[in-house]
Amino acid sequence: QVQLVESGGGLVQAGGSLRLSCEASRRASGTSAMGWFRQAPGKERVFVAAITWGGGMTYYAEAVKGRFTVSRVNAQNTMYLQMNDLKSEDTAVYYCTRKNNAGLGNYDQYAAWDYWGQGTQVTVSS
Repeated sequence: QVQLVESGGGLVQAGGSLRLSCEASRRASGTSAMGWFRQAPGKERVFVAAITWGGGMTYYAEAVKGRFTVSRVNAQNTMYLQMNDLKSEDTAVYYCTRKNNAGLGNYDQYAAWDYWGQGTQVTVSS
């Protein structure tokens, strides 16, 4: 069983930056894709970003393109989300997620992912 632990959330002013981290408890077999979702109060959990095992391909939600960057260091079992120019609408709980395989089919669908972290709160004040 893969366990995912997020960190790096907090309170930041609009226009500021944060970097989230997600560490996997052990190396998953094979080459697993990873991603980030977020859930604002009273709303559904939605896709933010995804990255292939080698980091060669990344995908972003339109709302964060140009401001967020996803990356990973496989030797450390860690994925990152660098968030710049934060806006009040970025306020949410951010969840790390991982697949059992390398494929990124339906990457923007909650049901396509296999493992989830507990989430880390990001609050952007305006």
